Amino acid sequence: MIRLQMPHRRWPVAVVSLLAILLVSAACGGDDGDTATPTKAANTAAASPTKSEAATQAATTAASPTTAATATTGPAAAALLKVGTTTKGNVLTDNAGLSLYTFDNDTTAGKSSCNGSCTNNWPPVTTTAAAAPSGITGASGAFSILTRDDGAKQIAYNGKPLYRWAADKAPGDTGGDGVGSVWHLAKP
Repeated sequence: MIRLQMPHRRWPVAVVSLLAILLVSAACGGDDGDTATPTKAANTAAASPTKSEAATQAATTAASPTTAATATTGPAAAALLKVGTTTKGNVLTDNAGLSLYTFDNDTTAGKSSCNGSCTNNWPPVTTTAAAAPSGITGASGAFSILTRDDGAKQIAYNGKPLYRWAADKAPGDTGGDGVGSVWHLAKP
């Protein structure tokens, strides 16, 4: 049994989590090639130069909502979006079922007006896919991709860039609808 001691200091949560992942990985036979497993994240983080950097990277990878909702290529872009049901009717959602929104201040075609600190509350729906999503059941409008000021590719619906509301935590939440009288649910 491995016993770790550090006098008069508590281990940071990220370090303890990383160690737990590494121990489970060793007990389960290591990396099975599945990039979605914690084992792969732990192996990637363990390659970092220091324990602190490895722990930070592992914690960031595991907790990143943006990474989880970012499509990578072709058909995966369609999986990024779907139509969900809320108390306010059907809305576009991300792959986690969180409601998506449009911003009335986005008046220039192909351009987002929500940049910088605005994205803290309204994270844009981004993708690395080359083509816009298509074939989303229940959505009859047109999807497109625009380039944001920071260079990221953002998905738009009927010409309006799509965003999440940071305070929405569960599928069906619609807390961003009507904020400042300029944020609205993206209706399919």
